[in-house]
Amino acid sequence: MTRAVQFSEYGGTDVLSVVDAPPLMAGPGQVRLAMRAAGINPIDWKMMQGLMRQVIPLTLPAGLGSDVAGVVDQVGAGVTEFQVGDDVLGSSLTPSFSETVLADPTNLIAKPADVSWDVAGTLAGAGGTAWAVLKQLDIRAGETLLVHAAAGGVGTFAVQLAVARGARVIGTASERNHEYLRSIGALPVTYGDGLLERVLSIAPQGVDAVLDASGRGEIPASIQLAGGPDRVLTLAAFDAAASGIHIHVDGAGSDPRPALREIVALIEQRRLRVPIWRTFPLAHTAAALDASNTGHLNGKIVVLP
Repeated sequence: MTRAVQFSEYGGTDVLSVVDAPPLMAGPGQVRLAMRAAGINPIDWKMMQGLMRQVIPLTLPAGLGSDVAGVVDQVGAGVTEFQVGDDVLGSSLTPSFSETVLADPTNLIAKPADVSWDVAGTLAGAGGTAWAVLKQLDIRAGETLLVHAAAGGVGTFAVQLAVARGARVIGTASERNHEYLRSIGALPVTYGDGLLERVLSIAPQGVDAVLDASGRGEIPASIQLAGGPDRVLTLAAFDAAASGIHIHVDGAGSDPRPALREIVALIEQRRLRVPIWRTFPLAHTAAALDASNTGHLNGKIVVLP
């Protein structure tokens, strides 16, 4: 048996329980991992609450989690990329808030020894999404990128990836997060009324592109600052589709490995850092999800076995 977090009805974290589930077996083209770390993303508690049931239907009882880092302990038929004993990171096929998980090798890369388990378990979701949207926006050296909710999960990765590519980044956040944004390379501005004027005060010609990870109503100002909707992309303002901006719902895309390799390389070069707010044991996953749901945390939350 393997210990796993499951829920049998939608609701708050009181619906969660840690159960003894049947052992997982790696099928053809799969590997099984002994989970060492699994990062929490907002989609996890949204799925638990039933907020995503129209987009991601679940058969209950179900588990949660997709970011994972672990050790390969079983290899299915036809797999040549990894062997038993390999340390890997990426995303899982089965819920990652579990002692063991199944994964597709095409969603994994090798974990370098100098990347900690807690950091390795957080990279696929927010990091992969940030990498994918910067590619879609075609961010280049010398350009100015505006990131809304720059201190959040995706924003933290997007700022640092864009800076590494030679872009100038302006990030919106509450004032208490301004020093944090400076520390990762962004020029901070406060969101809310007067945002347009504040951005123009440091970028008089406007910006080249906008990534909206906030959804708090910044789209009209973003379009004005970017000179049109063509290079404005949102992860949250789904009601703004009629404005002509890009709506990104595909996460890291079909192959997260290029994103993960670049992110890991930048971590090893000390050019990208992933702050960890707190780790929780598997038995306390409910508390970890409650903490994520409160928001306003400077760092990732990680579940450990």
